[in-house]
Amino acid sequence: MLLDDLRGLLALGEHRHVTDASAALGVSQPTLSRLLARVEAELGARLFERDARGVHPNPLGDVALEAAREITGRYDRLRRDLAGMLDPESGTVRLAFLDSMATSLVPRLLHDVRQHAPRMRIELRQEPAHEILRDVAAGVAELALTSPRPDGPYDWLGLQRQSLVLIVPPGHRLAARRRAGLADLDGEDFVTIPAGFGFRALVDDLFAAAAVTPRIAFEIGDLATIEGLVGAGLGVAIVPEPFAGASGTIGIPLTTAGAERMVGLAWRADRPLGPAAARFLAIVERISPSSSGPSAGWSR
Repeated sequence: MLLDDLRGLLALGEHRHVTDASAALGVSQPTLSRLLARVEAELGARLFERDARGVHPNPLGDVALEAAREITGRYDRLRRDLAGMLDPESGTVRLAFLDSMATSLVPRLLHDVRQHAPRMRIELRQEPAHEILRDVAAGVAELALTSPRPDGPYDWLGLQRQSLVLIVPPGHRLAARRRAGLADLDGEDFVTIPAGFGFRALVDDLFAAAAVTPRIAFEIGDLATIEGLVGAGLGVAIVPEPFAGASGTIGIPLTTAGAERMVGLAWRADRPLGPAAARFLAIVERISPSSSGPSAGWSR
C-alpha cells in the first residue's frame, strides 16, 4: 500500500462519491475504483458501502480513514520538518565547542554569524575536546570549535591564536615579573586540567620540553574554575591569555617556546555538510580574522 492509496481513501471519505473524489485527485474514476478495490483486498475488509448516492465508509472504513489521516499527516510533517532543517538560511546547525570558549570566542562568533543568517537555528554542545570529536564522528555535531587541530579525516579553519600565560594570585612572589619561565614554578602548587584533555596535553608537552615536573595540587576540567582557584591563592596555573585577571589573577607572559594554542573550526572531510552547516562555514570563512571581515577581534 502506498501513501497515494491512503490519500485516495481520504478523498473518498471526504467527497463520498467516486466522481468528485477522482476529480479532486486528478485521476480517472476507474483508477480510483481499482485503488479502493486493491486496498480493501490488501486489508481483507470492505471499507466503503456503495449505493446510488455514492460511497460511504462503514465502521471498518472509519478505522481505516483515521489511520490514513495519521499516517499521511505524520509523513507531511516529516517533509515539512526536514525541509526546514535543510534550508540553508533557516535550517539547523549542530555546533560543539570547548568549555573554555563558552564566554569568549563562541558568543562573538555566533553574534557575527547571526548578522548574516538571522533565521538560522544553532544547537550548541559544550564539552571537552575528546567528547567533541566523538560527537562529530557520530554525526551528533557537524562543526566543532576545538583545539588543537584534530588528527584524522578532518578539515580545519584556524580562527584564533591564543598566547598561554602564567597566572598567579595578587602578592605572589612572581607577580611583579614581566616574563616568566617554567623553571620559575619550581616548588609551586600547580592547578591544571585533568589528564586526557587536549589542553592538559599541551601544558604537559611544554613542561616536558623544559625538563620541569610541576607539583600538581588541583585538577579541574574548566579553565574558568582554574583561574578562580588561583585567584583564591591555591596555586598557580597556565591558561590562555583571555582567562587571566577574571578574579584578580595576574597574567605573566611565558618565555617558553610554543606557549600558545590555536583554536579553529573542524568538520569531517569524508562526508558532506548539511546545507545549513555549509552556509555557517561559508559565513565564518568570509568573516574570519584571516579575511578583511568585521571579526578581526576574534584573534584577541
